[in-house]
Amino acid sequence: MSRPLRIEFPGAFYHVTSRGNERKEVFISQKDREKFLSYLESATERYGAVIHVWCQLSNHYHLLLETPRGNLSEIMHHLNGAYTTYFNVKRKRSGHLFQGRFKAILIEEDEYATQLSRYIHLNPVRASIVARPEDYEWSSYRSYIGKSRTPSWLEKDFIHGYFADKQRVAQKKYREFVEDLLGQEYSDPLKQAIGSSILGSQEFVDRITAAYLDGRERDSNVPALGKLSRQLSLEEIHSAVEAVFVSSKKQARQAAMYFCHKYSGSSLRVIGDFFGIKESAISVGRRRFESRLDDDEELRGMVKRVHGVLDK
Repeated sequence: MSRPLRIEFPGAFYHVTSRGNERKEVFISQKDREKFLSYLESATERYGAVIHVWCQLSNHYHLLLETPRGNLSEIMHHLNGAYTTYFNVKRKRSGHLFQGRFKAILIEEDEYATQLSRYIHLNPVRASIVARPEDYEWSSYRSYIGKSRTPSWLEKDFIHGYFADKQRVAQKKYREFVEDLLGQEYSDPLKQAIGSSILGSQEFVDRITAAYLDGRERDSNVPALGKLSRQLSLEEIHSAVEAVFVSSKKQARQAAMYFCHKYSGSSLRVIGDFFGIKESAISVGRRRFESRLDDDEELRGMVKRVHGVLDK
């Protein structure tokens, strides 16, 4: 059996799923489910994983996660390995628990993060376990709509930021976004993935292909600027931006947040602390800055100059 394609770099987003061997149950008791969540927490603490969305069903799970350190394989080895050890010891069994290697699809987060979060949260409804997603206890949906406590390791602000700046408004609009598909036929967004490996716009697919798959020189616009051997620090990025955006401190700050979010590999929490603002403001600011790039040729030129400084 051929090994699945793995594309890993700092700041990458993935939809990840792993199924029980022979489709057998991997979550049998409440203790099993809670133990798995504890390993999600330790993955954030030890390996820097950012968990945006999760959902457990009886024989598989779904995650939407981000890898600031570019270490997806390490994260998943910890998660599946630790849980398998726990499960086997508890039930006095041996051997594989999960079916082969985990499946991970690299996604263009700005295009597909909200769609995939909805797809994941609607899994229990599609499986006819519950009629409404908020009735299912073992997913992040209840946290997203303010119906249950949010664990410290769950990152909601990125996806909430697409709907509103204020949490209560974002919770309401996100709930409406998810429930809009209840009772309707809808397509699986993952079916649009190229080669079951990459999901995004053609531009995104082309950049990833050029940078990681065809041996050509890495594109400076690829996340982390193709510098996989050394992750750029927030300070380095901020200094490079200030060297180019000298005429306006406000514009320099906006550009610095954009570059730090897109290229540093740091989590929203770390970037927010660096700039002294909330995590949600970072993702919202990035989208606003990107929308200005489409219409401002001078701004695009300045961004290109920053790329040049960072790529030296």
